[in-house]
Amino acid sequence: MSRTANGRGGDGRTGGAGRRGTGASAGGPDRATPAEGGTAAELGEFGVIDRLTGERFQPEQTLLGPGDDAAVVAAPDGRVVATVDTLVQGVHFRLDWSAPEQVGRKAVAANLADVAAMGAVPTALLLSLACPGDTSTDVLDGLAAGVWDAAADAGVGVVGGDTVSADTLVVSITALGDLEGRAPVTRSGARPGDVVAVCGQLGWSAAGMAVLRRGFRSPVAMVAAHRTPRPPWRAGPVAARAGATSMVDTSDGLLADLGHVAAASRVHVDLSSRRVPVADKLRDVASALGGDPLGWALTGGEDHALVATFPSEDVVPADWVVCGEVRAGTGVTVDADRWGGSGDPGYLHWR
Repeated sequence: MSRTANGRGGDGRTGGAGRRGTGASAGGPDRATPAEGGTAAELGEFGVIDRLTGERFQPEQTLLGPGDDAAVVAAPDGRVVATVDTLVQGVHFRLDWSAPEQVGRKAVAANLADVAAMGAVPTALLLSLACPGDTSTDVLDGLAAGVWDAAADAGVGVVGGDTVSADTLVVSITALGDLEGRAPVTRSGARPGDVVAVCGQLGWSAAGMAVLRRGFRSPVAMVAAHRTPRPPWRAGPVAARAGATSMVDTSDGLLADLGHVAAASRVHVDLSSRRVPVADKLRDVASALGGDPLGWALTGGEDHALVATFPSEDVVPADWVVCGEVRAGTGVTVDADRWGGSGDPGYLHWR
């Protein structure tokens, strides 16, 4: 992790490939240890970095972890898939709704889904954290635990990043991935005659937010999905091997993200409302709250499910659900009509 105040680097811990960090301190005498304070300001910059990265396991693809100006990560394919996603307190999460550990997992999930949507497997993560000086060590520890646990699930390490003071809590993750010799699966490859299929949950995060907005805190599945989405990131490379012609994750909503595919591929995507997977639990929550389960599935974002197009139903992998088709034309429709149901077609910042 690097410093931004004066451009100096070399302020994290050094981790060898496939082993834990050495635990050797770097930096000058102003370095705080994690036990010295209860807030970010009391820990100091280097203490925060220790709190986030110290004594953590690094997998074999991490050739040089935190501690130098930059990390070194193996890239067997010779190409690197790279993506970054930022979570801002009050925009993407609320600490009265989600525990810090859940925020950390959510930040990683968003990036794993983007790597998977390219047909790649994740290889490493970078973590940047901005926070006020009075941020407690409990929050820092929880964020770190969530990020590292999610990284371990994906078989990757957190190899570096940055820390900086700010007026609000901001968590930014950069993810790297490997294509394993395949061409990337982009948004521009869909062709008329392809089928549309999805893998993962749709509408669960939106339903969870609706529950939380009603003031409930019960651990229903939808609330858990909103706090900690679990994208089917392993399904991305599987779809690529099966011949997926385009793919995207549903970060902004199924209709909105298929709109990106339709625009990039210059095609028309039509979904079948009866084939879009709407879970029974989603219908139960919608019935209790007076919500629209199909609307949540079509327009709710942050599920980070994967949606892809395939040349035919015959090659669609198991666990994927065919729910539409690609035609000549433009735009996205549901049952051949423009979406006129509840909710906007997807999330947009500044709207």
